[in-house]
This record gives sequence, structure tokens and C-alpha cells, in this order.
Amino acid sequence: MDWFIYVALTFFGSAIGSFLNVVIHRIPAGESVVSPASACPRCGAGIRSYDNIPILSWILLRGKCRNCKASISARYPLVEALNALLWIGCYAYFGWSVELIAFLYLTSAGLALTMIDLAVHRLPNLIVLPSYLVLGGIFVVGAVIGAPWGGDWSQLLRATLAGLSLYVFYFLIVLIYPRGMGFGDVKLAGVLGAALGWFGWGHLLVGSFAAFVLGGVLSIGLLLTGKAKRGTGIPFGPWMILGAGVGVLWGQQIFDSYLQLVGF
Repeated sequence: MDWFIYVALTFFGSAIGSFLNVVIHRIPAGESVVSPASACPRCGAGIRSYDNIPILSWILLRGKCRNCKASISARYPLVEALNALLWIGCYAYFGWSVELIAFLYLTSAGLALTMIDLAVHRLPNLIVLPSYLVLGGIFVVGAVIGAPWGGDWSQLLRATLAGLSLYVFYFLIVLIYPRGMGFGDVKLAGVLGAALGWFGWGHLLVGSFAAFVLGGVLSIGLLLTGKAKRGTGIPFGPWMILGAGVGVLWGQQIFDSYLQLVGF
């Protein structure tokens, strides 16, 4: 039966990935993600339904528009494939649980935010702010359901406090050093803090710290290779998201190892 679940996750994950491509392209431009229908940006020809099959259509078309032969970015099938892989990974790690629902949403939102932030150095409110409602709603349902599929009220309280704490922490950073990051990072911090806090304080601390470590390593690498200079703006959102992933997967183990190292 597991094979059927993985096939379904691949199908729906890549389909959502196709929608994410629309989100990534249109939201920064202030356009609707609902209408008009997708079309080639060069010749304006509408994308036919049989040319809109995730991943497969790009391969069959050899990465070119059927009408004008303009190149279609490899980003499209990559986002579709990556979202499918993220969904498969979520199921493999969480199984059937409230965390699965929460992180199917969060990984897709995080993927869209990462691509947008890398492209235009923005974390759009249209993605970040609804995430508070979606994640909060899922966690409330999880607390109501209880084990083994959900969580408990103490987890919900901890998630709320963790989200607020990380939001305030980033808000203070922006006040002290506004050139370092923007308020989009602050708003995203609240969402990621709540997600990490649902699992535990160790997850929150490691996931938060990992963002700065990963972002710092990249910055040093870019400086050493001459691809960036002091003062070059580097989007921090992707590292916050990647750091949160580290916190969810290995946060408690890393935190426990640290406590043992320092003698606690």
C-alpha cells in the first residue's frame, strides 16, 4: 500500500509544484495567481492542458514552447520535482499525523518563499501572513485530536510562545541593525518559530541558530571567492527555512549533544 501513497504524493506534490511556479512568477509582479491562464511570455500562446503535465511536459517539449520554440526555464520542472520529493520526505518522516499536514503546507510555502527571496529579495505577505492562520489552525486541530495522530495542548502553548519569541528576537535585530535583514524575515520568524516550538525548545534553539550558521558560511564563501563584497545584500529567508529544517530533523539530538559537551 505504501507504493500507492508514494505515487499519490509524487503526483499531487508535483502538481502543487506546478502551481508554485505560478506563485513564484506572479506574486512578486503583483499579478493574480488565478487568472489569466498560463501562457508563453514570448508569443503569448496559451499553455495547452497536455503541455501542462508537471515535469513530463517539459521533458517532452525539450524545454521549449510548442509554438515559438522559446526556451522554458529548467526552474519549472525542478520546482515541481523538488516539491514532490519534499512531500515524500514529509510522509516518510512524519507518517500519518497532524505534523504531516502542517509540513506538507510549510515545505511548499517555504519552497516558494525561497525561490522568490533568491530572485527579488522579498518574502511576500501574501504567502507569509496566511501561514500563521494555516499553521495555527492545523496545530489547534492537532491539540483537539490528541495522540496518536495529533499533539496536546502543551505543545500548542509551546508553539505559540516559541513563535512569539522568535518574532521578537528578529524584530530586535531589525531595530538594532536594520541593514542586516528586513521585516519580511521578522514575519517569517514567527511562523518558523511556531513550527519548531511544536516539537520542543531544543528544536527551536538549534533551528534558529542553524539559520545564522548556514547564512554565515555562505556569506564567507562568497566573500572569499569574490562573488560578494562587504555590504552586499544576501537574502536570509532561504537560510531561515533551511535552518528550520535542520531544527525539525535533528534539533533535539544536536541540542542534547551540546548539553553533554558542556557538562549538563
